[in-house]
Formats: sequence, C-alpha cells, structure tokens
Amino acid sequence: MKAAVYYGKHDIRVEEKNIRAPEADEVVVKVAFCGICGTDSHIFHGDEGSVEIIPPAVIGHELSGVVTETGRNVTMLSAGDHVAIDPNLYCGLCHYCRSGQEHFCSAMRNPEGGFAEYCTVPAKAAVKIPKGIPLIDAAFAEPVACCLHGTDLTGVRAGDHVLILGQGTIGLIMTQLVKLSGASVITVIEPDDKKRAMGVKFGASNGFSCMEDYYAYARSQPDLRADKVFECVGKVVTVSSAIQAATKGATVMLFGLTPPKAAVTVYPFEIFRKELRITSSFVNPLTQSRAIDLLHAKKISVAELVSERIPLERLSETLMNASSSKMKIMVEMDGGARA
Repeated sequence: MKAAVYYGKHDIRVEEKNIRAPEADEVVVKVAFCGICGTDSHIFHGDEGSVEIIPPAVIGHELSGVVTETGRNVTMLSAGDHVAIDPNLYCGLCHYCRSGQEHFCSAMRNPEGGFAEYCTVPAKAAVKIPKGIPLIDAAFAEPVACCLHGTDLTGVRAGDHVLILGQGTIGLIMTQLVKLSGASVITVIEPDDKKRAMGVKFGASNGFSCMEDYYAYARSQPDLRADKVFECVGKVVTVSSAIQAATKGATVMLFGLTPPKAAVTVYPFEIFRKELRITSSFVNPLTQSRAIDLLHAKKISVAELVSERIPLERLSETLMNASSSKMKIMVEMDGGARA
C-alpha cells in the first residue's frame, strides 16, 4: 500500500508499506478519506500535537473507511462495515482514566494514521457508521466530536447570545451546534466574505468582517450580549478579542489551536470585573458516537465545508502551502471513496 510517512519537520514521504495483519482485537480499514486538520499542519511544521509523534509515523486522524479484515476476537465489526476512526487510545489504568477523564490519559496514543491506503487499528477505535452517511461526510466525525465537547463545556443554553470568532471548518461546525443548542442570537466574526456568508446560512444572526464593525453594531444594540464566546481561529489577537468581547458572567471557549509558544496578554481585573469563565477543550472524549448520530440525522451539514480533494501524493505540498482561505481539504484514497 501507499502511505505518507512523517519523518520530521517538513519531511513527509509517500512510500510503499506492507499492510499490517490485525492482531486479535484489531481490524484492517481501507481508508476512503482523511481530512487535513490544523493539528496536522502544526506537526508538519515541527510543533506539538495532542500526543507525542515519534517519527517515522503515519499521521492523519480525521478518517473514514471500510473494514476489510478483522482479528479473531472481534465480534462487533465485520468486513464491509463502514467506519469512522476515533483517534485517541487510552490506557484505562492511570489516574485520569480511572477518574472519568480518559482524554487526559497519561499514556494516550494514536493508532495508525489515515494518510495511507490502509490502517490497522484496535477495533474499539473503529466506530461503525450507517451506510446512509457518505464516507466523505463520515470523515468529519472526529472534528464534529471535538466541537461537541467544546459546546458541552461552555454549557450553551436555549436563549443564549453567542459570539463566534472564525468561520473556518471548526467555526462553521460550532455555528451549527450552538444553533441546535437553542442560542437565540449567534454573531460571527470572519474576514472572508464567502465563509461569513456560509455562517449566516448555517444559522448566524449577524456576520461581521472584523471586531471593530462588531463593536460599532453592539453599541447600537444595548440588549446584545456575548454570553458564550468561541475563539475558533487560534491566533493571539483573536484570543485577546474573545476575552475582551465577552460580557458579564460569560464563558469564553478558547478552541483554536495556537502555536505552543504563543503568549497572550491578560488583564486579571477585567476577568474579575466581568466574572468570566475562561476554558478550553481537548480532543473528543466519548462524543464520537453523538457526532455520527448528528451526521446521520442531517442535523449538521458538512458537505459544503470541503474545499478540495487531493491525492495522497499532494499531502506534503498542501501542508507546506496551506492557505487560510481554504476550508477542509480531504485526502482521497484511490478507490476508497467508491467503496
């Protein structure tokens, strides 16, 4: 099979590898699609991901595919089943696993990644999906699951006013989720006209190209609040803006992934004065099945979030020349999408 192997900063090579036979509790999956995530870009450029990556390794964690072989102890999956992969494996033994916080597992690891034609993974990581979900949509299960965890942590309630900074893939999923949660007013900030328009299409009440325009509008709307603020960009300036824009008693969700060394200037008195709750969200603990249910029920629209499909051979080039104007870029494996 072909696989894109990560050897270190700016070094990914498409190579021929053997398909690893499954152990007793594993399955082999023919990959159909694997989305390129911001975390993949961080890793490619030498930064940290959610777990340590030890080269050489195949990365890629937003994937869907078809089971082709099962280990002898696997009973819940069969060849031909369509699956989405939950990419976080927990030890089950450490303090965090034993206290209901598995996603902080001291030994958390990722299975074989999806930037390959096949991957062999623990059966527990392969979540069966209804065949009514297109495989390209199923590759969104992991990012939708991560966004679900983020919205859960903010406690969005019916009637809330929500402000979302950024309408890339994650911001647009968040817009749909807070709409489903009953937010009465959703305001989005996005400089790209097409993305901002998509946010309005997906449920935003208002869309602005910059914070200055938003503040000008807010001054004319005395009842407008920002009860819940989602930062979905991952830049120092937008993190600062999210905290500044939050109104009294608000929760600020710092969801965008900043570079590990990025630092933000915070004014504690401002946080104290407004009694803000500032939180963040890490991976997708126990939300993958809920994400799949939402995709199956067509409560979340993801097809329009795909800006490009590329072959595996273009992965390195695409990561090197990533553009903020693009949304989700899918690596499409030969034949996988036709399964």
